[in-house]
Amino acid sequence: MQQIELYDSTLRDGAQAEGISFSVNDKLEIVRALDALGIHYIEAGNPASNPKELEFFRRAGELRLRSAKLCAFGSTRRKGVAAANDQNCAALLEANTPAVCVFGKSSPLHVEEILRTTPEENLRMIEDTCRFFVEQGRELLFDAEHFFDGYKADPAYALATLAAAARGGARALCLCDTNGGAFPWAAAEAVRAVCASFPAFCVGIHAHNDGDMATAIACAAVEAGARQVQGTFLGFGERVGNASLCAIAPNLQLKLGYSCLPPAQMEQLLPAAMHIASVANITVRKDTPFIGASAFAHKAGMHADGVLKNSASFEHIDPAAVGNRRRFLVSEFAGKAAVLRRMQKLYPALEADSPAVAQIVAALKEKEFSGYSYEGADASFDLLIRKRMGDVPAFFELISYKVLDELPYGNERSATATIKVKVDGQVKIAAAEGDGPVNALDLAMRQALAGLFPALGQVQLLDYKVRIMESAIGTGTKVRVLITSGDGEKQWATVGVSHDIIEASWEALVDSVAFKLLEGRA
Repeated sequence: MQQIELYDSTLRDGAQAEGISFSVNDKLEIVRALDALGIHYIEAGNPASNPKELEFFRRAGELRLRSAKLCAFGSTRRKGVAAANDQNCAALLEANTPAVCVFGKSSPLHVEEILRTTPEENLRMIEDTCRFFVEQGRELLFDAEHFFDGYKADPAYALATLAAAARGGARALCLCDTNGGAFPWAAAEAVRAVCASFPAFCVGIHAHNDGDMATAIACAAVEAGARQVQGTFLGFGERVGNASLCAIAPNLQLKLGYSCLPPAQMEQLLPAAMHIASVANITVRKDTPFIGASAFAHKAGMHADGVLKNSASFEHIDPAAVGNRRRFLVSEFAGKAAVLRRMQKLYPALEADSPAVAQIVAALKEKEFSGYSYEGADASFDLLIRKRMGDVPAFFELISYKVLDELPYGNERSATATIKVKVDGQVKIAAAEGDGPVNALDLAMRQALAGLFPALGQVQLLDYKVRIMESAIGTGTKVRVLITSGDGEKQWATVGVSHDIIEASWEALVDSVAFKLLEGRA
């Protein structure tokens, strides 16, 4: 298996994404996560850009990395200034990283109109800067900025910029689709030409996703001879983002036979992605390839049945290979096989010909017709099964609740709720103020039940979504409320439907509590 170097630019290119802002501690945590996964190079930023970057490099130097090399990133020297006297080069040197990545212009347009210098001076800038860092004992990687645009406009000059970096001692020559407008076949053609011209050098690919082709470009470049792939781990970056290493690494390793990560580390792809997403304060989209919650989710009955018989029928890889898992979505499209699989998780001895299976399938279709959706509410579907099996005790009985909104308000608590419930024959009454009616009702319910069910103290409401069912009806339509709850160890989702948004919310809240109490009983 040929080794492909993974070069992660989350801390530099990723930090240029809209809405992303890393603290020094954030950056250090991401370095640790990437190193533990087995990433080869971590581009840690431009030390000349701001004081926070310098502080990061100072603290990063104290890390004991197992697999990754930290890489400072910056431009070639300025025109007319020796690299030894250039402030940006001095900052890169001060970062004290084992590797340095220098970017230089490979497009005549950028040389003449952006740098406003001559083609000859640009070549000197590239060669002098590379040689400076090599002579200082740094491993030098060269990013040929706008390479594919430059190669299209003037192939000879684009190759000349790489030759300048090679003369300066660069170990790797990385070809950048900086504008994100290349096509995979054109990129592959250029990579083949570069590999033929520089057979002794590691050729890399750096793709942006403006044309939604970054993963395809990276894979095509590797097939054409590239041996280093640059990208951000989750694909976020400047404009619409960079090539995602979370998609590229498994495509190359699990499908094309290249070696990117040790197999045991590839199985940690999803946990690492979730950790890095948490540090970046973003949510991994469900439809993200390989690592999204929907990546191996099966809804159609025929698909679920096929996967149960032979997973290769509707899955391109084993989900476990990237740390993900298979899910069967329950809906009106679900077949008997998917429902049976879900029921057997709760009742392993249940047989396929049990009348209970047909009853649950019928109940599911009836509920879906009424507006319920259990695709994102697994806990409510488990409760539906348990209720039909007579396996859910009446933990408490609602007698009544009342919710009042008040405007204006001055204590950030806009609503008050009172609730009356019966538990084992005892009536409990509680009241609470909340930030909105649902929050107030949730707090009042917890207060009423707290002394009787201590486990509820661990439960937090993590997410709350409302879906209008039939917008044409206006304010009289049904609403579907989806609530995600968690206890610090696991998360679960529940659903409620009603013409009354408070009633729908109450139904989802009760399911959330019942699910937690049933888990505790088990």
